[in-house]
Amino acid sequence: MLSLDSNRWATLKHAYGDASDIPGLLVQLKSLPSSQGNQEPWYSIWSALAHQGDVYSASFAAVPHVVASIEIDPLRIDFSYFHFPAWVEICRHKQGLTVPDDLSDAYFDALAKLPGLVAEASHQDWDAGMLSCALAAIAAAKGHCAVAEAVLELNSEVARDFLEWYLDL
Repeated sequence: MLSLDSNRWATLKHAYGDASDIPGLLVQLKSLPSSQGNQEPWYSIWSALAHQGDVYSASFAAVPHVVASIEIDPLRIDFSYFHFPAWVEICRHKQGLTVPDDLSDAYFDALAKLPGLVAEASHQDWDAGMLSCALAAIAAAKGHCAVAEAVLELNSEVARDFLEWYLDL
């Protein structure tokens, strides 16, 4: 995992330029802040690293830090801790992007941890948002990015409509 004090962050890119500001946001995740509403640091993380469906070299460096924050206490996290790495992988796949060589091992190792962390987090009560993000994280981690993206669109009503349509075929 790229150290938060590495000079490499200044050479990585995000939606607004160089990513030298990202370590300061990621270090805040160690206290497991909520992502509800437009709360920081999540608002800035999403804005810079997953901007309108685009992801960047700094996005790949950030994912291992987000996953490491889940490991602190999987029972205290909310949906964005699973949503963010799933979305980065979905976008990477859709855009045909390659993770930079020096970030690749940490990025894919972090994704591989997601299914186990979802299992650990399952001991808390989940609302529909947490459920869809957790399922999407598992699907993305296992390379099923289209399924991951579809799951993010599901809610009880959409699932009911889909099942009704499917069973009528």
